[in-house]
Amino acid sequence: MYDVLIKNAKLVSGEMTDIAIKDGKIAALGTITDVTATRTMTLDSQVFVSAGWIDGHTHCYPNSPIYNDAPDAIGVTGGVTTVIDAGSTGADDVDDFAELAKACQTEVRALLNISRIGLLRQNELADKNDIDLPLAKQAVERHPEFVVGLKARMSGSVIGENGLAPLKSAKQLQHDCGCLPLMVHVGNAPPTLEDIAVLLGKGDILTHCFNGKPNRILTPEGKLRSAVKDAMERGMLLDIGHGSASFSFSVAEQSIEQGILPDTISSDIYCKNRINGPVFGLAHLMSMFFTLGLSHEQIIERVTANIAKALRLETKGQIVIGCDADLTLYEIEQTPVTFTDTEGDTRTGEQRFAPLAAIVGGNLTLTDRGHTHHVFHS
Repeated sequence: MYDVLIKNAKLVSGEMTDIAIKDGKIAALGTITDVTATRTMTLDSQVFVSAGWIDGHTHCYPNSPIYNDAPDAIGVTGGVTTVIDAGSTGADDVDDFAELAKACQTEVRALLNISRIGLLRQNELADKNDIDLPLAKQAVERHPEFVVGLKARMSGSVIGENGLAPLKSAKQLQHDCGCLPLMVHVGNAPPTLEDIAVLLGKGDILTHCFNGKPNRILTPEGKLRSAVKDAMERGMLLDIGHGSASFSFSVAEQSIEQGILPDTISSDIYCKNRINGPVFGLAHLMSMFFTLGLSHEQIIERVTANIAKALRLETKGQIVIGCDADLTLYEIEQTPVTFTDTEGDTRTGEQRFAPLAAIVGGNLTLTDRGHTHHVFHS
């Protein structure tokens, strides 16, 4: 007896399969007949099913005074099954966040800010006394499932006069915590991106990779900075982290034209840029990458398998027997849609991802569109 049986699931490849769920896990795949299930859902032919979408850079700690949101508002209601909060909390408040996350329908994980205060203020790395590595390590050890990595915001407005010292502390903490993934925010210099990239490699994620600031991955001539290229060759990954100030169509187009693709697509979403734009939600930004030349398969890979691998979420990101039953049901709608980068530049696309439902551990949540469309019949 299965808990849920999904019939006629259309995978990204176009292949059709049935998916059986039991005890929150994917239990069987293929053509499944002559079985009983508590709930059977037969999908319409236009509905795609992928591994659950993972937004690898969000700000969804509700009690953060600067950037905050409700995990479910950026998660299951938009087809996203897992959200990763990127540094809203540090050692001082991660316990509170971990407790709040338990009540969410969306799976919530956190990258621990290397500053103990998290985003209590904009310059959380300006006071060296707030970087307490033993305290941070204890926080990681208290929450081995919840804290999946570390976050260091390395821009001038954040670090004050501390230069590269916070990043060096982050790398030390990363080592002390069993080489946890480390996401590094790049913004305005100092420090320069070249100086940051020299310290990065395998296990590190450079977020805001297509920002349009002078401290961008491209030289003024439009070529990839050699220090960034070297870091990528050492294993550093590129993450979008669109946000309110960190994505340029010009930089993205120049980069992609040279074959420099982001490894992961994330939103850097919080309540203001969700409601007022330009982010709106992960699906909106995924759709934007159609206009930038990525395929359906490439886009889905960057919000499922790639981010799951980057953050070592071993039971997520794949439709494989034994993995978590986290699935996103969606259509690809053919309609004109306008996208705006963080510099006010726009592009118009002709199609978009339209999420219908999120299944987390076998539990179904319909999106607004899912409620109004007959996406399946039981």
